[in-house]
Amino acid sequence: MRIVCIGGGPAGLYFALLMKRQHPEHHITVVERNRPFDTFGWGVVFSDATMQSMRRWDPETAGTIEDAFNHWDDIELVFKGRKIRTTGHGFVGIGRKKMLNILQERCLELGVELLFERDVQGDEEFADADLIISSDGVNSRIRNKYTEVFKPDMVVRPNRYIWLGTDKRFDAFTFDFQRTEHGWFQAHIYRFDDNTSTFIVETTDEVFKAHGIDQMDQDQSIAFCEKLFAETLDGHSLMTNARHMRGSAWLNFGRLICEKWSHFNGNSHVVLMGDSAHTAHFAIGSGTKLAIDDAIELTRQFDIFGHDKASIPAVLAAYEEVRRVDVARIQNAARNAMEWFEVVGTRYADTLEPEQFMYSMLTRSQRISHENLRLRDKDWLEGFERWFAERAGAEPTANGAVPPPMFTPFKLRGMTLRNRIVVSPMAMYSATDGVPNDFHLVHLGARAMGGAALVFPEMTCVSADGRITPGCLGLWNDEQQQGFKRIVDFVHHQTPAKIGIQIGHAGRKGATKLAWEGIDQPLSEGGWPLMSASALPYLAHSQTPREMTRADMDRIVADFVQAAKRARDLGFDILELHAAHGYLLSSFLSPLTNRRTDEYGGSHENRARFPLEVFHAIRKVWPEDKPISVRLSTHDWHEGGNTPEDAAIFARMFKEAGADMIDCSSGQVVKEEKPVYGRLFQTPFSDKIRNEIQVPTIAVGAISEADHANSIIAAGRADLCAVARPHLADPSFVMHEAAKIGYDAQPWPKQYHSARGQYVNNLARAATAGKP
Repeated sequence: MRIVCIGGGPAGLYFALLMKRQHPEHHITVVERNRPFDTFGWGVVFSDATMQSMRRWDPETAGTIEDAFNHWDDIELVFKGRKIRTTGHGFVGIGRKKMLNILQERCLELGVELLFERDVQGDEEFADADLIISSDGVNSRIRNKYTEVFKPDMVVRPNRYIWLGTDKRFDAFTFDFQRTEHGWFQAHIYRFDDNTSTFIVETTDEVFKAHGIDQMDQDQSIAFCEKLFAETLDGHSLMTNARHMRGSAWLNFGRLICEKWSHFNGNSHVVLMGDSAHTAHFAIGSGTKLAIDDAIELTRQFDIFGHDKASIPAVLAAYEEVRRVDVARIQNAARNAMEWFEVVGTRYADTLEPEQFMYSMLTRSQRISHENLRLRDKDWLEGFERWFAERAGAEPTANGAVPPPMFTPFKLRGMTLRNRIVVSPMAMYSATDGVPNDFHLVHLGARAMGGAALVFPEMTCVSADGRITPGCLGLWNDEQQQGFKRIVDFVHHQTPAKIGIQIGHAGRKGATKLAWEGIDQPLSEGGWPLMSASALPYLAHSQTPREMTRADMDRIVADFVQAAKRARDLGFDILELHAAHGYLLSSFLSPLTNRRTDEYGGSHENRARFPLEVFHAIRKVWPEDKPISVRLSTHDWHEGGNTPEDAAIFARMFKEAGADMIDCSSGQVVKEEKPVYGRLFQTPFSDKIRNEIQVPTIAVGAISEADHANSIIAAGRADLCAVARPHLADPSFVMHEAAKIGYDAQPWPKQYHSARGQYVNNLARAATAGKP
């Protein structure tokens, strides 16, 4: 085949040499507009996984690159006058120029044609090519020529950064955070050869402009950074290799992904590779990794389908299908890390102590977890756990061990929880006329005995016409109150757990069938009239609710107050107001469901007016020493709906009204939502509200093991973790997770204590099964 790679970066060069190595008969040319030794940027970081792949595909190139690597294990934080270091992270770095020269030499050795100083304007210049690799970077002319085909999605991020270098040799990957009168700057620093280190300086656009850096030239900008990071530089200067750029040379990162990666132009197949197809933020150092992995995967697909022209369409389709998944995974991790640095000044730097700030930084991408940190640096993590436990008021165990973060106590007003795990309110659809029965007693009692610190029944409705289904719990009459009494008494007398109650009103999502009969489907018979913020049905064929009048609001407020009084008299430990998931109060908060033109619609203040009326009313009748939480949908997952920014506004309003905690869920406001699911997918919303609004939060959503909870609590992304489905599968989830991570101090009920030793021994046997 005749193959042309437009762009001589890592993607184009590595693909060229791999294809030539696999099939020397290919005629392959790499065309680069710069000279062989021109490059922009300083050092690049590789992962062990990428190096393993490179060793398999071309050991000669991998060996040469590894010989030029600089290895380091440590990460050092410079923050608030402290230096904190942790080890075991295993980074390798190499100068970008050195790496490109190695790839260039290997290409020449294998017979790849290299053409330098040729500025390609378009793919039509190579009409004889069977395959054209568009590896010409983030500003790709080839991609831009076929925008309607590739459909690139470029999101320009708000932070400003400048890529510099220094001749100071750093022996750790160093993060230096410095505060100025206008805000925070951070430097990402790592050595990549014997004499030089990369020194990336980053800040927000607001801080950048407040210092007038946008009016500086490069020399002035560099002098500013040298002064700001003088202590870390220790007399060394900063350097730039971006003299070709105008102004101060500060950039905004652009996150790129394309809907399609290949195109037949009438003569040749064109395929995107590397930064022309996708970008990943430097916060996790993945740009070069993605380029190399692209090259390997495209070569692998040719090995599978055949190295001939006829196979090209199948090869390109398979290449895109495989790479899109891995790129999405890396971009998600890079997004988490990137967003951490974008908000570090407003969310973490001023409030977190250095120890917790370090933990938050290390786990910013959510790829590194609590137990992964233990594998990397056991001594550092145990020291952090001791620090965290002391501040939580946890006592060491008899043998001096300290509890992991999820097993530390948490106090809210007069309520103290023995650990940080909550059994989420989960609809069971098993009540009759709202009355809890034996099922609810066993269901909640088992989970309270299973080690959770706090258990919640499902949303408990404040009126008969406030139910979601005929099987939902209620608390509007004496019979229901009596049914709850034995559950509350059991939890209090037979377990160390606390029990809460979540009260709510279904609104437009009411009068539906039990979930197993058709979730969200309207009742065929036996329904009741619905009301909501506006007269909008939940489904197209759902009952249309009436728009609430002032009289309706007065009645609903009274219903909430009566339910709160009954919950108070029953002795529930915490009350939660349900203002999420498209139910009645949520329907006021979201612009997707609130189309009112009166004082209850429009602005944030107006949309929150009625939910806040309800909150104020129940706070007045709820005991002063007992907390109230509010569940919010922190993202509507639909265009025009509430975003995390809107949720933070509402969270602040409820905090100012006296809410003690925000329970951070999302979605279920409209059926047309498009949530982005994944591990801990709602935790960032809790993180934002907790650390920007300074109110305790509950994280919920795809939290399924101790490692998740420990990571969330330790980093300060939430104060409690609500666990739903894992508790349905295993009522003793907390006791079992404690055993899995080797935490011996989690008590078992005295009646079950004899089983604990066997359970732990079985775990040990399973862990060693198959080992020599």
